[in-house]
Amino acid sequence: MPLNEWKHKSTKSMFKNLWWEYLRDECYIPNGKEYEYHYVHTGGSVMTVPVMDDGRIILVKQYRYLNRRFSVEFPSGGIKPNQEPIVIAHKELIEETGYDGEFQKIGIFNPYNGITDEYCHVYIARKLFESEKETKDEQEEFEYLYLTPQEIDEMVTSNEITDGMTMAVWAMVKQYFI
Repeated sequence: MPLNEWKHKSTKSMFKNLWWEYLRDECYIPNGKEYEYHYVHTGGSVMTVPVMDDGRIILVKQYRYLNRRFSVEFPSGGIKPNQEPIVIAHKELIEETGYDGEFQKIGIFNPYNGITDEYCHVYIARKLFESEKETKDEQEEFEYLYLTPQEIDEMVTSNEITDGMTMAVWAMVKQYFI
């Protein structure tokens, strides 16, 4: 028996800020009944795997307020409406590492498909060079980690890397480093 799509009836904005919007949709589920669905709408996000000439990969360690802990992640950031993912990927890499480079798009994924309609755009950046642009956010500070693919695997296995988006991106790009 084939699966059926839900039918959209209406959308109501419950809260909005610069980065995301909390929405409530009314829709019809396949049995014809009305259903209410709450979710977060975003412009998307980007995550970049920056590769040094010697093959080491740059990750950043930063404080994540919601979990009250430090997190090891690939450089990333949110996309506001009408921004292009590749432009934001360059901006975030510069902001978080001080480097820019040549980007290769790997793909997209949805980080939490029951809660958000967000898609994260995944890139690998190579031929890195120090950027002359200085664009740090005031609430962010970073420690830089220069790791081999094996060290990243070990940090995922040992639970030193717990960020789900970083783990998903590593699963997508790891084949490029074998």
